[in-house]
Amino acid sequence: MAQSTLVAVGGKGTNPKTTLYVGGLEETVNDATLHAAFLPFGEIKEVNIPLDHATGTHRGFGFVEYEDKEDAAAAIDNMHNAELFGRVLKVNYAQPMKIKGGDKGWSHLPVWADTDRYIDELDAENEMTELEKEQRKQLAKEAQEAEAGAGAVVAASS
Repeated sequence: MAQSTLVAVGGKGTNPKTTLYVGGLEETVNDATLHAAFLPFGEIKEVNIPLDHATGTHRGFGFVEYEDKEDAAAAIDNMHNAELFGRVLKVNYAQPMKIKGGDKGWSHLPVWADTDRYIDELDAENEMTELEKEQRKQLAKEAQEAEAGAGAVVAASS
């Protein structure tokens, strides 16, 4: 049964993901409640219910990360469209957040993938921009000097 879920959700026949998106959470559900609801399907690595910074309450969804992808698949099979505190849950594989920089090949990486590499890339890009500015200034200065020198030669030969 897990394989059919992987095909339906992952679309490629296999899905190594272990983090699940859980939507439709009732407002009193907390990390401990979500952990307890998903524990029967395998060893849980982490549970996270993001809070709305303005209100301090959660926004009706959370994430459950399992140690094994098989456990995550079992949780989807059993908990998608199940009811928790009177609310129907939507359980699917979580999509990693994307970071800016798709033109540089960064958009396919989750935010937590390699921030050091991303920051190094931004620093290098800024440094190159500064070098290009300096080169343009130098070329403009040399062009001005060449024009001034050519004018002096023309005036002297007249």
